[in-house]
Amino acid sequence: MTPRRLISRFVRREDGNATVEFAIWFSLVFALLATGVEIAYMNLRHAMLERAVDIAVRDIRLGTGAVPSYADVRTTICNTASIIDDCEGNVTLEMIEVNPRSFSSFAESADCRNASEEIRPIRNFVSGQENGLMLLRACLAFQPMMPTTGLGGALETDGDGYTWLVVHSAFVQEPR
Repeated sequence: MTPRRLISRFVRREDGNATVEFAIWFSLVFALLATGVEIAYMNLRHAMLERAVDIAVRDIRLGTGAVPSYADVRTTICNTASIIDDCEGNVTLEMIEVNPRSFSSFAESADCRNASEEIRPIRNFVSGQENGLMLLRACLAFQPMMPTTGLGGALETDGDGYTWLVVHSAFVQEPR
């Protein structure tokens, strides 16, 4: 049998047709499934962080006169948001007092960090005066579940593979 005849016979055969279709469709369906799982887990992290920040803000707002420290607020958030891995090392907070008549918010970029970086000084964490408008920003650094597939591959990450979620909250400091 000549090589030309072998090639033409190979081209005419349809034995591996289903395998090729399976390889193409499986890759697409797996990427879609991985993206769905990543979105669901990211949404769960965000919801838990937002709920924990709301509970911590409520504790601050209705406090009995004790001024909580940065560590106290972060501990409250971490105890409430139980699904967050290494919460104490991966959550950073900023709290500022603003004048509602000449409003100025946080700097545009959140000061997120991950557990492997050196701890930076707190950017800004101020206890407000009575009836003062306070803004709180919590930033969670986390590693995607599937960092190379679907959404996990599309997220912006730092050098260690961490990405971040940011939650904002505002409240009025109650009179003591």
